[in-house]
Amino acid sequence: MFTYYLQLGLRSLKRNPMLTALMVMAIGFGVSASMITYSVFRAVSGNPIPEKSSQLFVPQIDAWGPQQNDKGEPSGALTYTDAMALMRAHKATRQTLIYRVMLSALPLRANSVPTSAEGYAVTGDFFPMFNVPFLYGSGWNSGDDENRAADVVLSQEFNQRMFGGANTVGREITLSGHDYRIVGVMKHWNPTPRFYSVWGESGFNDPPDFYVLLNRMLDLKVDTWGRNSCRGNLAFTSFDQWLQSNCVWLMPWVELDTSSEVARYRRFLEGYAADQQRAGRFAWSPNIRLPDVMKWLEVEHVVPPESRISLAVATAFFVICLVNTIGLLLAKFMRRASEIGVRRALGATRHEIYAQYLVEAASVGLAGGLVGLLLTAIGMSGVGLLFAPEIAKLAHLDMSLVGLTLVVATLATVAAAFYPAWRAAQVQPAWQLKSN
Repeated sequence: MFTYYLQLGLRSLKRNPMLTALMVMAIGFGVSASMITYSVFRAVSGNPIPEKSSQLFVPQIDAWGPQQNDKGEPSGALTYTDAMALMRAHKATRQTLIYRVMLSALPLRANSVPTSAEGYAVTGDFFPMFNVPFLYGSGWNSGDDENRAADVVLSQEFNQRMFGGANTVGREITLSGHDYRIVGVMKHWNPTPRFYSVWGESGFNDPPDFYVLLNRMLDLKVDTWGRNSCRGNLAFTSFDQWLQSNCVWLMPWVELDTSSEVARYRRFLEGYAADQQRAGRFAWSPNIRLPDVMKWLEVEHVVPPESRISLAVATAFFVICLVNTIGLLLAKFMRRASEIGVRRALGATRHEIYAQYLVEAASVGLAGGLVGLLLTAIGMSGVGLLFAPEIAKLAHLDMSLVGLTLVVATLATVAAAFYPAWRAAQVQPAWQLKSN
């Protein structure tokens, strides 16, 4: 019967090509606008590390007090003093500190000029904490952190650019005049958003070039290339004075596997802040936070507001298209009242009338979905007019979006057809036979 209803529906669509084209185009434009904006929203609002997002946390300690913090909220980063205290206490399963650095890289060719390279100073726990995949080698261990080893991990892209993609583990690279031993080359890894460094960054930039030991960078007095926020007295003139100031710039992360570990670490943070208050360093009550990955992305407002607004506007436009489709379907179905009356008089049930017209609506929705796919593919090239380039490049038409477009277009059209189909099923056969 489904095949029979489909044949009837296709014949009906051919009888009114202009009306059919109007409905198909309405569905196509509506669903394409929704899918284009949804592809951006999906990219920027997804879980960047779903397998561990509930186990990774950002310790926040208010080092500025109620007169200078952000509406009672502690800063997203830590001062050097607080960060080192947390690292020495080592109350988490794994822990790391992160700050952004910019170094110059010396190419292998003698006639080449140095090139700038962007990376992060981290500790050895960074790689197992965030499940970093490796193409060659691995990260370094805690012993290397303590010994201030001159180790470096390269990204796959940077290794390709500098060494042609070869296995460079054990070789050396010169960064800002210092030689570093390459211990690992990562596979392509750039979580979207880059959750571990969204404080002061958009989280949607190209992957960094390298990762070096944090202690090594501190020994070399390498300043942060990322965000550096200070309050109060800024009269420091040396690197050491900057370290002892209340400037926040070190991004902390800890891994806590169970709820009891989370509670225990939160108590530790409260106790540490209380100790600083008693020591006279803080003149305010302990003010700490411990958000996980998804909460942290929410706190930092990583999802651009224009993506939410665009999605809401596109969805509203799709609803308007569906409302218009309801009117067109109603007009189309009711013009066939005499045909419906004859079918009912010959024994067709209301259920069968429902089925026939819903199948016909589904064929309209599928056709609209195919048109929507074409419009979506074209519209992807214009995403950059609404969003920043680093966000616009995330929008792409993959198989999941293709399937979603067809399913949404078909189901939405079938849903829109329920009222017109119901009206068609209410046609009284006796009235139609008498009037005709």
